[in-house]
Amino acid sequence: MQMHLHRQSVPQDVEENLIAGGDDPSLFPFPEGWYFVADRRSLAKGELIEKQWMGQDIVVWRDDEGAVCVARSLCPHLGSSLSPAAGGRVRDGRLVCPFHGFTYDATGACVATPYAPPPKGTRLSVFPTREILGLVFAWWGIDGRPPQWDLPEEPPAGDEWSELEVETLRFPGHPQETTENSVDLAHLRYVHGYDNVNPVGSATVDGARLVSCFDFRRRTRIAGVIDLVFDVSAATYVHGLGYSFVDIHEHTVGMETRLWVLTTPVDGTLVDLVLVSQVRMLRKPRRFIAGLGFLPVKARTGIMNRFLLSIQKQDVLQDVVIWGKKSYRPHPSLCGSDGPIGRYRRYCRQFYPHGDDGGRS
Repeated sequence: MQMHLHRQSVPQDVEENLIAGGDDPSLFPFPEGWYFVADRRSLAKGELIEKQWMGQDIVVWRDDEGAVCVARSLCPHLGSSLSPAAGGRVRDGRLVCPFHGFTYDATGACVATPYAPPPKGTRLSVFPTREILGLVFAWWGIDGRPPQWDLPEEPPAGDEWSELEVETLRFPGHPQETTENSVDLAHLRYVHGYDNVNPVGSATVDGARLVSCFDFRRRTRIAGVIDLVFDVSAATYVHGLGYSFVDIHEHTVGMETRLWVLTTPVDGTLVDLVLVSQVRMLRKPRRFIAGLGFLPVKARTGIMNRFLLSIQKQDVLQDVVIWGKKSYRPHPSLCGSDGPIGRYRRYCRQFYPHGDDGGRS
């Protein structure tokens, strides 16, 4: 039975939500934007990393001055793979092709060959990079175009903040679906059991930046016997579909926490979702036991950071079960409690080749 909606009977927020996607129910697998590549800590001097990223094989290394290069794993000379598995290596901060010894610097330029001067204009296919607190991102542009917008400035860190804790999960998915959690407040209650979930203001969009703020309460049981109640204010800053930064203030203990949720397409089916957590030094917790006040400051902060990251990982694993079985609905049937999903989906259109999320090239 087909349902007809009369304009005057549809609340404004629901009407906005009904304006979504194109007619093709499949999402283009590689939206434009900045996507996580590696943690600088994994790039030891002389180390060459290979991975599949945005449907391509890439290599990543840093030179002797610390500059990071992210390049397609294809030598422009005769097409050899540059991966360690094929024999590619870093020597004196430069990448050496295993086939004929062509050598490339961190800008991608061919700077030497074993037997002759390097051919003029020979370059690797490199991707523009940005770093935020040692997290390395690279730009994936539609038809190879350069960055159309930038990531935010690096937040202050230093001794006032813990080390970054990193967890990586791989599963079938899409970055638009995972990032939609930033505005889908209803699922926080139903799937994850949050209480008193309330938006703070309206979600705002400014170009490639979307901001969504909300408050919630969460009850967590430790060791099956201790119940902790966290009273939280969260502000989520989304910059494209590969970069979400959540500024979290927990009021009962008095914690300031940062969470990055970084989803990167691997091959068009799988995604890597990287969770990165950081906690401000918890010097005077408002609740002595819950805030681990009996431990030294650095120890309590590190333990709390790992604990909070484990909670976030549990949440994602609950979502993965659903993401793995769901189908994308370009025209969802929404209700008044669903929040600004329509606004979010219109925001997403700018990252696709044809200006809509179903536009496959």
